[in-house]
Amino acid sequence: MIHSTIVLAWKFWLSLTLKLKKHVYNTEAKQMKTFIEKMPKAELHVHLEGTLEPEHIFALAQRNGIDLEYKTPQDVIDAYDFVDLPSFLKIYYAAMNVLREERDFYELAYQYFEKVAAENVIYVEPFFDPQAHTSRGVEFSTIIDGIHRAQIDAETNLGVKSNLIMCFLRDLSEASAIEHLDMCLPYLDRIIGVGLDSDEKDNPPSKFSEVFRRAREHGLKLTMHCDVNQKDIGEHMWECLNDIRVDRIDHGVNSLEDDAMCDEIVKRGIGLTVCPVSNRFVVQSLTANEIRSMLQKGMKATVNSDDPAYFRAYMNENFIALQEEGDFTKEEILQLSRNAFEVAWVDEPQRQVFLQALDSYAADAA
Repeated sequence: MIHSTIVLAWKFWLSLTLKLKKHVYNTEAKQMKTFIEKMPKAELHVHLEGTLEPEHIFALAQRNGIDLEYKTPQDVIDAYDFVDLPSFLKIYYAAMNVLREERDFYELAYQYFEKVAAENVIYVEPFFDPQAHTSRGVEFSTIIDGIHRAQIDAETNLGVKSNLIMCFLRDLSEASAIEHLDMCLPYLDRIIGVGLDSDEKDNPPSKFSEVFRRAREHGLKLTMHCDVNQKDIGEHMWECLNDIRVDRIDHGVNSLEDDAMCDEIVKRGIGLTVCPVSNRFVVQSLTANEIRSMLQKGMKATVNSDDPAYFRAYMNENFIALQEEGDFTKEEILQLSRNAFEVAWVDEPQRQVFLQALDSYAADAA
């Protein structure tokens, strides 16, 4: 009888302890989620074409008289069955065919700005891929005029500041990249830098050394994608550093495989625009351990959404998922946000305004 009473008491205590722990865990998780959602943020790695939501695809297709192979927005989402970069790009480039007129590009950009404004993103450096549109007969001016109008309205109406980065498609020729660099010259006041994206396999940075040299001469900042676990990725990253002399590296997780590379990145203060949720589609992980290693080494790792309409996660979702996977502290989350403002392509007075906003938030939330 006494033994049974002891067993019952022990079970009751154990149940109560587990409930208490679960309550504490849920409370802490909720507090961290709220902390992330309200934190001022900057996004430095997002493709505007990758913010094209399924519902918007259908609206633009109907307006522009374009037939789609899908019957509903959910059918589009169900088709997002990509396991690597080539399978993703096949869907990605097909979807952007609905972008035809200046107002299409305006809507694309402005709807993204509306989304991130609600997530307390106060500064953005979005990418756009003009070659993917001019190859379909869309004028360069149509693309950039639409995006630029959206940038102006987003700053006025939403308080979101932005600087635009023009990317070259690395699976096309350098001659095509140079042609598009020339196209952008009348609009240099609207473009802060150039990047390199699309299929990295057998398309090393050195293939584009001349166009990036010319871009630098025109005063543009330089960045390049070094996607996760790509062929010859170590070589590509060294080319970015030593041949192209980039100001930033997009993704860049594989730098951790080379201590000398990490040291060089720290020495130069080069930012790394890591995209946790998109990483999961490649390596089945949000790369939380790798991002923490970057922070511990003093590397300027940042958190970004990449192609949020396709990966179904914007900035807050990326930060929250990363925090949950890696159990990041508030201090680590703040450091990731601070890194983004520190490596953003803005003048120093503006940088200090952003950093002061982050510091004030951290002090109030302490």
